[in-house]
Amino acid sequence: MLRDDLQNTLKESMKNHDTETTSAVRLIIAGLKEKDVDARGRGQEKATDAELLSMMQTMIKQRNDSIKMYIDGNRPELAEKEKKEIAVIERFLPKQMNEEEMLNAIKSIIAETGATSMKDMGKVMGALKGKYAGQMDMGKANSLLKSCLG
Repeated sequence: MLRDDLQNTLKESMKNHDTETTSAVRLIIAGLKEKDVDARGRGQEKATDAELLSMMQTMIKQRNDSIKMYIDGNRPELAEKEKKEIAVIERFLPKQMNEEEMLNAIKSIIAETGATSMKDMGKVMGALKGKYAGQMDMGKANSLLKSCLG
């Protein structure tokens, strides 16, 4: 489904001469192909949707870091370009969870995994990534998890 949406958006943006969207979608597709190659190395046919959603969240984080650097470097035009790429990438991500929803999901996973201490953090984070990839910011989830377990 995600792959089809990307291809359709690419075709549509090319027809409409929307170079910003075309460029951003091509970056996503390039990352997708790289993930597929990695998956074949692990014996899978192609990357899972969870892996692709995680990749796109990483792309957004990279762009946010770039925006900060461009603003600090007094390059607002480059920061604006990065913001537009983020908007395109976010179109393909599921609705993001708010902090309350994240906390409920974390408590649910803690109960499922039987986690009781910080030693179980890796197990809980793995379950969160598997179940909620693309829906929550794992950096925020990490800090919320620490407050729940600590």
